[in-house]
Amino acid sequence: MGWAPDYVTATDLKAYLKITDALDDAQIALAVTAASRAVDRYTNRQFGQLAAVEARKYTAQWDTSRCKWVVCIDDLMTTAGLIVATAAAITDYSLRPTNADLKGEPWTHIVLNTGGTGTEDAVTVTARYGWTVIPVAVQQATLLQASRLFTRKDSPYGVAGSPDLGSEMRLLAQVDPDVKVALGPYVRWWAAA
Repeated sequence: MGWAPDYVTATDLKAYLKITDALDDAQIALAVTAASRAVDRYTNRQFGQLAAVEARKYTAQWDTSRCKWVVCIDDLMTTAGLIVATAAAITDYSLRPTNADLKGEPWTHIVLNTGGTGTEDAVTVTARYGWTVIPVAVQQATLLQASRLFTRKDSPYGVAGSPDLGSEMRLLAQVDPDVKVALGPYVRWWAAA
């Protein structure tokens, strides 16, 4: 799995839609990729993982309740290759939220127990960012959204149903309501830097 992958396969979507032929394979693949990126935009994160460590720059914020510098980082689920540094390497830090790894969740913050500075982009964190496993809810949400995108071609001008029967419904330019429910626990609210 790489960075920002498709969260399901075209084969998964075909099975979900009960499609057995290959006539629409290109459109199905497009729907899967578009739905995967819609999940990314809605959650403000992505669920892939870098193949190797990468150095990224962050700005630490002073946390008055902890009296320590806190660095808001991209999702991180492995400490293999993790290096935190300002002008020198920092070894006294804590990953937060506590016990995220035990819950199958990513760390999103680093608390610097010593060192730190509020200088912009002064903290370099080298890590293999991302998720080790795509959550089942993300896969289900991707299938729901991809099926909606794929069947959109059958809804001219974004209208589904029949006005004569009173079942007309306008399709909104946002993720499906059930997708919102499935992804709710995964939405990341980034703090202002």
